[in-house]
Amino acid sequence: MKTDMESRKDSKWNRIVVSFSKAIKNFSLILPVLFGIILLLGLFKSYISQQMITSVFTGEISKDTILGSTLGSIFTGSPITSYIVGGELLKDGVSLLAVTAFVASWVTVGIIQLPAEAAILGKRFAITRNLLSFLFSMVIAVATVVTLEVVA
Repeated sequence: MKTDMESRKDSKWNRIVVSFSKAIKNFSLILPVLFGIILLLGLFKSYISQQMITSVFTGEISKDTILGSTLGSIFTGSPITSYIVGGELLKDGVSLLAVTAFVASWVTVGIIQLPAEAAILGKRFAITRNLLSFLFSMVIAVATVVTLEVVA
């Protein structure tokens, strides 16, 4: 017969095994999405050159921030994919301010989901939430970049 200490130890290992198996299952569900994003980025990079990207993002602080937030609002996605896309934009010479605004709005603003959100939560609420998220994505981008400049 097991002692109380052994029983707790077995229970602890069972929880660890269950948690680990859930993590593996979740990772296997995310993996196809990551592969899809990587493939789409490959297509994107083959048709859109670095010069085209830098011609759109000119380096003007206000214009790049608004453009990053706007593009992120239109191309809505999950946080995991936004980091991949943001990293590629940084490699192509897009400013940190624009990429941060892009990532923040990519995750918080949902132009594509707006009709469904309005139907479920109400039109006024959905529009207000998206407008505030759009504005705050720019505020967060500026605050993040300023904080990084102060710390670094």
